[in-house]
Amino acid sequence: MTIPSLSRRSVLLWLGAACMPLAAAELPGTSIYQMRAALTDQDGRPFDLISLRGQPVLVSMFYSSCDKVCPMIFATIQQTVKALPAAERERIKVLMVSFDPGNDTVAVLKKTAQAHGCDARWTLARGDEATVRKLSALLGIQYRKLANGEFNHSSTVTLVDAEGRISARSGKLGAVDPALVQALRQALRQSLVRG
Repeated sequence: MTIPSLSRRSVLLWLGAACMPLAAAELPGTSIYQMRAALTDQDGRPFDLISLRGQPVLVSMFYSSCDKVCPMIFATIQQTVKALPAAERERIKVLMVSFDPGNDTVAVLKKTAQAHGCDARWTLARGDEATVRKLSALLGIQYRKLANGEFNHSSTVTLVDAEGRISARSGKLGAVDPALVQALRQALRQSLVRG
């Protein structure tokens, strides 16, 4: 009997596949958690999208120096979460990612979180421009930087289910979107069944 010889590269590839975390391999193909995003949260800690797995998440994008639409996004998400019964509220996470990493430092993110009354359920994050652009594409959020340093951007709030699949989107600002609340409650029920 002859034993086939394996190249060093084949062995390394096999070992790498064997060591790949099961969590990523088990994700649905449409999960945004498939994206390996190098982010940093408002406390300066490295943050990976997959750490949100297991519960519904409301996700949006912003920039801290915005004084028009972005404060409304924060307020709308807060109103949406408050529209849920107290027990359900505790199981919701919120992720806000800045598309202005040049100005939204960790210290600025922390100050923004405090200014908007964000509690422990909220994560404000920043990443490099390429990562932020990829995430915005996954979420269907468009933005562009203007010459004066401000941004034109969409104001979408996206609901991501426990497995990272996009369940609903809303562009309604300043008031609770009943369809988003309904989708959020459905995602919470599904996460209980799976959990």
